[in-house]
Amino acid sequence: AAGNAVVAKPAEQTPLVAAQAVRLLLQAGVPADVLHFLPGDAGFVELLRMEPGVRMPLHRHAGEVHAWNLAGSRVLCTGETIGPGEYVFEPPGNTDWWQAVGDEPLLVFVVVMGEVAFLGEDGEVLSRVSAATLRRDWEAFLLQQGEATAALSPAAPCRAD
Repeated sequence: AAGNAVVAKPAEQTPLVAAQAVRLLLQAGVPADVLHFLPGDAGFVELLRMEPGVRMPLHRHAGEVHAWNLAGSRVLCTGETIGPGEYVFEPPGNTDWWQAVGDEPLLVFVVVMGEVAFLGEDGEVLSRVSAATLRRDWEAFLLQQGEATAALSPAAPCRAD
């Protein structure tokens, strides 16, 4: 193994198949700290791209968060700079913010367990993000796109001249 971690996020229709596959991999000797199983609404995975100077607002995690910088750098609210290839673990209940810095865009792979609450300056919850809210927003987007597509008139067939 080359030291890369894997997040197994199964399709909702086949979580038991994925769970069995993960079990077999662990029995075969894959280290548990590099293979993470993320079923159903337990959490979500994001690939964030942020331009230098953009700040991730103040937020609190209900569950743990694992974040890997793939490119670019960010400064945490503690003042610590996280560069390309570095990993940050955030425990449940952690409240923080961070900002993309440097000359190149920041690319971060994030595994979030549970919900994230975005907070105002006085600590009030402004919005919440979870696997369920992301799925609801995605389904609304697909419905909207379907309605827009249905309203279009059929295009002329393509021709190669």
